[in-house]
Amino acid sequence: MTNSLREQLAKLDLQLPAPDNPAGNYVSTVVSQNMLYVSGQIPMLNGQPAFIGRVGETLTEEQGMAAAELAALGLLAQLDSVIGDDLSKLVRLVRLGVFVACPSDFTRQGAVGNGASNLLVSVLGKAARHVRTSVGVSSLPAGVAVETDAIFELRS
Repeated sequence: MTNSLREQLAKLDLQLPAPDNPAGNYVSTVVSQNMLYVSGQIPMLNGQPAFIGRVGETLTEEQGMAAAELAALGLLAQLDSVIGDDLSKLVRLVRLGVFVACPSDFTRQGAVGNGASNLLVSVLGKAARHVRTSVGVSSLPAGVAVETDAIFELRS
């Protein structure tokens, strides 16, 4: 595996979006000791929120997985903004959080979360083996279907 995040993405015919700016009085990333905390990332296409709706209501499970994958690209953009395309600075993805906008009777949040997990493992390899929480919520910012956040461990 190459040490270039961008090269790993190119192998999958993907490219990093520009890292999103915070939508409020907070920052997108915080590095504390050797841990990188990344604020929630929503699926964005051409600078606009994508996959508007709720999974299991107006969007299918497969669309939810695609939304999770796109939101995970936002996590990688934030990672890149800190490590500068150098994966040798990454120890591992520690934790992934996946929030799924859905009706109360939808129970496949874990399957939707696989969209994000699968992308991260495809790009980062073994360093992306992580713990994860996938939860259903009634709504998310901008009306999107999925939001992700993450904790990465960096080399000291």
